[in-house]
Amino acid sequence: MLKILFQYLIFPGFLFGAVVGLIAGGIDRKVTARLQWRVGPPWSQNFIDIIKLFGKEIVLPQGVKATFLLSPYFGLIGASLVAAILGSAMLWPSSSFGADLIVVLYLLVIPAVSMIIGASASGNPLASVGASREMKLVLGYELPFILSVVTVIVKSAGAIRIAEILDYQMNFGSHIASFSGALAFIVSILCIQAKLGFVPFDASEAEQEIMAGTLIEYSGIPLAAFKLTKAVLLYTLPLFLIALFQGKDLSPLFLIAKYIGILVITILIKNTNPRLRIDQALRFFWGPVTLLASLALVLALFGL
Repeated sequence: MLKILFQYLIFPGFLFGAVVGLIAGGIDRKVTARLQWRVGPPWSQNFIDIIKLFGKEIVLPQGVKATFLLSPYFGLIGASLVAAILGSAMLWPSSSFGADLIVVLYLLVIPAVSMIIGASASGNPLASVGASREMKLVLGYELPFILSVVTVIVKSAGAIRIAEILDYQMNFGSHIASFSGALAFIVSILCIQAKLGFVPFDASEAEQEIMAGTLIEYSGIPLAAFKLTKAVLLYTLPLFLIALFQGKDLSPLFLIAKYIGILVITILIKNTNPRLRIDQALRFFWGPVTLLASLALVLALFGL
C-alpha cells in the first residue's frame, strides 16, 4: 500500500510530475522571453507563483456551486494519475496493467472537462465563453489524437498495454521511424499543443480577449490547482508521445533528450503562430489534421 501511495503521490506521480512540469514551464517562459527580446523571469518563477497562490485568499463568485471549487482538483487528480501510470509502466513494465493505454486516454480528457465544468459553474459570462470554446476545442482535437493512438496500436500488433508497446519498439524499432508513425507523431504534437492550451490553440483563455476566460473567477488554491494541472500535463504529454513513438531506447540520457526535443517543438509552435479563432481551430483539426491521422492509420494497416 505504501509503495502504491509513493508511486502516485511522489514518484513518478504527482510531486515529480509537478516539479518537472514547473521547471519545463519556466524554460518555456525564459525561451519565449528571449525570442521576444526580453530578459524574462527566472526559471524558478513558476514555483514562486504557486507558493504565492497558496497564500492568497479564495474569492468566490456570488451563488457559486460546489462544482466550481471541486473541478480544479478533479483535473489535477486526472493528470497526476496519468503521470503515475505512464511513469510506472516505463520504469517497471511489470506494473503495467491491461488496457492501461485506454485508461490514460480517458484520464487525459479529465483536465479539460474539469475546466469546462468549473468555468460553467462560475456564472461569469466571459468564463462561459471560455468554457464553450474549450468544449469545441476538445471535440476538435480528440478525434485525430485517438486516430494517431490507434495507429500505434495497429503498428504494435494490437497491443493496448503501454509496456507491450514499449517492448515491441525495443524489438522492432521506434514507430516514428516509419511513414505512418511519423505522420501520427506530427498529428499528436499538434493535438498535445491544444491539450496544453498553448498558442495557437489557447482561445479558451485568451487573456487579450476574454481575460483568461475559463480561469477568470479562480483565485488562491483552486487557481494553483489548475496551474499545477497544466504543469503535470507539460510533463506527461511529451512523455506519452515518447512511449508511443520513440520507445526504442529509454535510458535516462536519451529519455531526457527526447523530452527536451518535444518541449522545444511545442515552444517553437507556440512562438511562431498567431492564435486561431475557435472556428479556425475546429476546421484545422477536423480537416487536414484528421485527414493526416486517417492516412497514417491506413498506411499502418498496410504495414508502412
